[in-house]
Amino acid sequence: MKHKVMLVEDEEALALLLKYNLEKEGYDVLWEARGGKAVAEVEQNMPSVIILDWMLPELSGVEICKMIRSKPDIKSIPIIMLTAKGEEEDKIKGLSAGADDYVTKPFSIPELMARVKTQLRRAPEPADEKELVFEDIVMDITSKKVFRGENYIHLGPTEFRLLRMLMETPGKVFSREYLLKTVWGDNIYVESRTVDVHIRRLRKSLNEFGPDYIRTVRATGYAIDKNPIGENEE
Repeated sequence: MKHKVMLVEDEEALALLLKYNLEKEGYDVLWEARGGKAVAEVEQNMPSVIILDWMLPELSGVEICKMIRSKPDIKSIPIIMLTAKGEEEDKIKGLSAGADDYVTKPFSIPELMARVKTQLRRAPEPADEKELVFEDIVMDITSKKVFRGENYIHLGPTEFRLLRMLMETPGKVFSREYLLKTVWGDNIYVESRTVDVHIRRLRKSLNEFGPDYIRTVRATGYAIDKNPIGENEE
């Protein structure tokens, strides 16, 4: 079955160029030009990944991103934000709204194709590994759900992959560079600050129902640990 890519872009020339190249890669492409219709189209078509422009008629990409992340049925779909805004503050705003990746115009088509593949990539599940447990945090790998005690934790796909890495080796400190390479991919350029944004989002979701187990090692990276107090810098 082909992966479905939802392209939300009001600039027709760019949308047609992206549609052509995505279809060359073997994807089914759905194109929506109006921000006001984007969420309904996502709910109806359930794409594998969304390429979302920042500036759109009716609703902005940031508003759409927030709406998608608020809806349980579609909140886990990866979102790549496409924008002409290049300032770091704007990037952080887009990521904080729920985007998994951020591409600044102008960009190369091969770069965007690589980012789409990275968001679609899922490591094969080990046959004997169905569940990861750390203290009261339980990750069901098959259903891709996370619970803390009896509470369901809503996580985006990037936060899920980060948490899985941490839970697979409790106590091990993963550098930002290693997390970038493993979670986002070798061929993708993502600033190290991006890791911090997603870890902050992950920490906020987990800590709603219990103590903080994510340890920040200053100037190095992150681990999941029973006793993280004293090293967190966030």
